[in-house]
Amino acid sequence: MPRILAFDYGTKRIGIAVTDPLQIIATGLDTIHPKDIIEYLKKYMLTEAVEAFVLGDPIQMDGTPSESKQHVKGFAKILRRTFPDIPQFWIDERFTSKLAHQTIMQSGFKKQDRRDKDRVDTIAATIILQYFMEQPRL
Repeated sequence: MPRILAFDYGTKRIGIAVTDPLQIIATGLDTIHPKDIIEYLKKYMLTEAVEAFVLGDPIQMDGTPSESKQHVKGFAKILRRTFPDIPQFWIDERFTSKLAHQTIMQSGFKKQDRRDKDRVDTIAATIILQYFMEQPRL
Protein backbone atom coordinates (compact mmCIF):
# COMPACT_ATOMS: atom_id res chain seq x y z
CA MET A 1 0.00 0.00 0.00
CA PRO A 2 1.40 3.45 -0.85
CA ARG A 3 2.34 5.96 1.80
CA ILE A 4 0.85 9.38 2.52
CA LEU A 5 3.12 12.41 2.97
CA ALA A 6 2.18 15.47 5.02
CA PHE A 7 3.79 18.89 5.02
CA ASP A 8 4.05 21.67 7.56
CA TYR A 9 5.07 24.41 5.12
CA GLY A 10 7.20 27.35 6.14
CA THR A 11 9.24 29.77 4.07
CA LYS A 12 12.43 28.66 5.87
CA ARG A 13 11.66 24.97 6.52
CA ILE A 14 9.13 22.34 5.50
CA GLY A 15 8.44 19.63 8.04
CA ILE A 16 7.58 16.30 6.41
CA ALA A 17 5.77 13.32 7.92
CA VAL A 18 4.94 9.96 6.37
CA THR A 19 2.69 7.01 7.05
CA ASP A 20 3.94 3.47 7.30
CA PRO A 21 3.07 1.29 4.26
CA LEU A 22 -0.19 0.15 5.92
CA GLN A 23 -1.17 3.77 6.68
CA ILE A 24 -1.58 3.11 10.39
CA ILE A 25 1.21 5.17 11.94
CA ALA A 26 2.33 8.74 11.20
CA THR A 27 6.05 9.39 11.68
CA GLY A 28 8.24 12.42 11.22
CA LEU A 29 10.39 12.01 8.13
CA ASP A 30 12.55 15.10 7.67
CA THR A 31 12.78 18.88 7.54
CA ILE A 32 13.83 20.36 4.20
CA HIS A 33 14.49 23.87 2.91
CA PRO A 34 11.73 24.90 0.46
CA LYS A 35 14.17 25.27 -2.45
CA ASP A 36 15.18 21.60 -2.04
CA ILE A 37 11.77 20.01 -1.51
CA ILE A 38 10.91 18.96 -5.08
CA GLU A 39 14.25 17.22 -5.65
CA TYR A 40 13.91 15.59 -2.24
CA LEU A 41 10.44 14.28 -3.12
CA LYS A 42 11.52 13.04 -6.55
CA LYS A 43 14.34 11.08 -4.95
CA TYR A 44 12.06 9.76 -2.18
CA MET A 45 9.45 8.64 -4.68
CA LEU A 46 11.99 6.57 -6.60
CA THR A 47 11.89 4.07 -3.74
CA GLU A 48 8.49 4.68 -2.13
CA ALA A 49 5.00 4.83 -3.62
CA VAL A 50 3.00 7.86 -2.46
CA GLU A 51 -0.79 7.90 -2.56
CA ALA A 52 -1.53 11.44 -1.38
CA PHE A 53 -0.09 14.71 -0.13
CA VAL A 54 -1.56 16.38 2.97
CA LEU A 55 -0.91 20.08 3.42
CA GLY A 56 -1.35 22.02 6.61
CA ASP A 57 -3.91 24.74 5.98
CA PRO A 58 -2.84 27.94 7.79
CA ILE A 59 -6.07 29.33 9.17
CA GLN A 60 -6.44 32.03 11.81
CA MET A 61 -8.61 31.62 14.91
CA ASP A 62 -11.52 33.40 13.22
CA GLY A 63 -11.41 30.97 10.27
CA THR A 64 -9.84 33.36 7.78
CA PRO A 65 -6.66 32.42 5.91
CA SER A 66 -3.41 33.49 7.56
CA GLU A 67 -0.74 35.50 5.75
CA SER A 68 1.23 32.33 5.04
CA LYS A 69 -1.66 30.79 3.09
CA GLN A 70 -0.39 32.31 -0.17
CA HIS A 71 2.95 30.54 0.30
CA VAL A 72 1.31 27.19 0.98
CA LYS A 73 -0.94 27.63 -2.08
CA GLY A 74 2.16 28.31 -4.17
CA PHE A 75 3.77 25.15 -2.81
CA ALA A 76 0.59 23.17 -3.56
CA LYS A 77 0.64 24.48 -7.12
CA ILE A 78 4.24 23.33 -7.60
CA LEU A 79 3.37 19.92 -6.15
CA ARG A 80 0.37 19.63 -8.49
CA ARG A 81 2.45 20.59 -11.50
CA THR A 82 5.32 18.23 -10.60
CA PHE A 83 3.23 15.30 -9.37
CA PRO A 84 -0.13 15.69 -11.20
CA ASP A 85 -1.37 12.18 -10.36
CA ILE A 86 -1.08 12.56 -6.59
CA PRO A 87 -4.14 14.08 -4.91
CA GLN A 88 -3.80 16.82 -2.31
CA PHE A 89 -5.75 17.21 0.88
CA TRP A 90 -5.78 20.19 3.21
CA ILE A 91 -5.97 19.90 7.00
CA ASP A 92 -6.49 22.77 9.44
CA GLU A 93 -3.11 23.28 11.07
CA ARG A 94 -4.18 25.54 13.92
CA PHE A 95 -2.38 24.62 17.13
CA THR A 96 -0.08 22.04 15.48
CA SER A 97 3.09 24.01 16.28
CA LYS A 98 1.90 24.55 19.83
CA LEU A 99 1.13 20.84 20.17
CA ALA A 100 4.54 20.03 18.71
CA HIS A 101 6.22 22.22 21.35
CA GLN A 102 4.18 20.51 24.09
CA THR A 103 5.13 17.08 22.73
CA ILE A 104 8.80 18.02 22.79
CA MET A 105 8.51 19.39 26.34
CA GLN A 106 6.85 16.19 27.56
CA SER A 107 9.28 13.90 25.75
CA GLY A 108 12.24 14.59 28.01
CA PHE A 109 14.49 16.27 25.45
CA LYS A 110 17.31 18.42 26.81
CA LYS A 111 16.74 22.18 26.76
CA GLN A 112 19.00 22.68 23.72
CA ASP A 113 17.18 19.92 21.79
CA ARG A 114 13.81 21.49 22.62
CA ARG A 115 14.89 24.63 20.73
CA ASP A 116 15.49 22.68 17.52
CA LYS A 117 13.07 24.27 15.05
CA ASP A 118 13.53 21.41 12.57
CA ARG A 119 12.19 19.00 15.19
CA VAL A 120 9.16 21.25 15.83
CA ASP A 121 8.34 21.39 12.10
CA THR A 122 8.65 17.62 11.67
CA ILE A 123 6.44 16.95 14.70
CA ALA A 124 3.90 19.52 13.45
CA ALA A 125 3.79 17.68 10.10
CA THR A 126 3.28 14.42 12.00
CA ILE A 127 0.34 15.95 13.89
CA ILE A 128 -1.18 17.21 10.60
CA LEU A 129 -0.85 13.70 9.13
CA GLN A 130 -2.35 12.12 12.25
CA TYR A 131 -5.35 14.48 12.01
CA PHE A 132 -5.80 13.45 8.37
CA MET A 133 -5.58 9.75 9.20
CA GLU A 134 -8.23 10.13 11.92
CA GLN A 135 -10.76 11.52 9.46
CA PRO A 136 -13.15 9.09 7.81
CA ARG A 137 -12.41 8.57 4.12
CA LEU A 138 -14.77 7.18 1.55
